[in-house]
Amino acid sequence: MDIPSRPAAEQATRVRDLRASDADRERVAAVLGEALADGRLTMAEHAERVAAAYDARTLGELTGLTGDLSPEEAQPILVDDRPVSVVFGRTRRDGRWVVPVKLPLVALFGTVELDLREAVLQRRHIVLDSLVLAGRVRLLVPDGVRVDVTGRTILSPREVRTRPAPDGPTIEVAGTMVFGSVRARAPRRTFRQRVRARLTRG
Repeated sequence: MDIPSRPAAEQATRVRDLRASDADRERVAAVLGEALADGRLTMAEHAERVAAAYDARTLGELTGLTGDLSPEEAQPILVDDRPVSVVFGRTRRDGRWVVPVKLPLVALFGTVELDLREAVLQRRHIVLDSLVLAGRVRLLVPDGVRVDVTGRTILSPREVRTRPAPDGPTIEVAGTMVFGSVRARAPRRTFRQRVRARLTRG
């Protein structure tokens, strides 16, 4: 998970204008290579797009290179600040995606799953403005991230099992939850990671 660095008084950069990393460029180049291998791109198109990928400065520039090659859920980078919503079903957002400062979230008799392990946080304090009615919110956050449930809840249990750091980023679950539930957890640690953590504490 990445967090762009900027002065606190500066307004948030537009999601599409966030700076791309070398890893982001490599993700796009890999998709372009697959498209060349199965004939969706010609050699000339591949060369042109790869050159553009390595010259790209922002995430928005990168997403324009693969939009016609795979569906939204399979894109190497998802730059989308639209609300996350589900009605009678399940929706999931994961992989490399940008989490805006305030993300509207709607779960009506359904489940919203947000995986933040590879996400880019637009700010160190993210607000999930939630409307949950008989629905569920499931968050998977990396070590160091704090999750606070501050919204109004009516018969909506919450379970937070994360490993926050004192100076780490915060995900705030705000809004209104009625007959729903919120669960946030950190990924399970491997045996080696558990041993290392105990040695560090010791």
